Amino acid sequence: MKVLVAVKRVVDYNVKVRVKADGSGVDIANVKMSMNPFDEIAVEEAVRLKEAGKASEIIVVSMGVKQCEETLRTALAMGADRAILVETETELQPLAVAKLLKEIAAKEAPQLMILGKQAIDDDANQTGQMVAALLGWGQGTFASKVDLAAETVNVTREIDGGLETVKLALPAVVTTDLRLNEPRYVKLPNIMAAKKKPLEKVSPADLGVDVTPRLTTLKVAEPAKRSAGIKVASAAELVAKLKNEAKVL
Repeated sequence: MKVLVAVKRVVDYNVKVRVKADGSGVDIANVKMSMNPFDEIAVEEAVRLKEAGKASEIIVVSMGVKQCEETLRTALAMGADRAILVETETELQPLAVAKLLKEIAAKEAPQLMILGKQAIDDDANQTGQMVAALLGWGQGTFASKVDLAAETVNVTREIDGGLETVKLALPAVVTTDLRLNEPRYVKLPNIMAAKKKPLEKVSPADLGVDVTPRLTTLKVAEPAKRSAGIKVASAAELVAKLKNEAKVL
């Protein structure tokens, strides 16, 4: 069984994000970049499926600038077999990524596609659902447990009311949540071995996909700073302030 995993290069979650002075976007100059944490979980789950004998090949895909090669090499070091980079300088929005993944899926014919539920840079939470719709595949989002069989996959997913288990016919799309697993620490020998694994480069034009952005970013701004709290002497005073000042009662 072939598994396709999508990974994204994002600003490392430990880095404090800075907005550009002109408000046009986020400043990523000289900033540490790494694999999106939810995508790490997706790669780890695919590797575990292969170690359990349920998957035969893991293909990782990333899209963006040339530096995304580093992200793919990390995924290869974790245990993926080969990588595909869709190289472009164009800003890729979720619909464009979904269309590219659809074409790669048509070429590679995986039985399972695993993605992180969202990227920590835009928090869109759209790509998995979009690619499932474009392919006409079943989808299991926010997965906290994945049980793969020969022709089906059971996905336990986190919902507002607790947990829900859905049974999907393969091929299917799964998006990962935080509690699915804990990604492994990549050892140096695996990092060295990953340099010899195949990495294919293609362009959006090679796949016949127009990735022109459909949305325009008008302005990027930092969140408003939280104002200082106040102390009240009694419950009556608290209620009065909530009613008269905060206007929440």
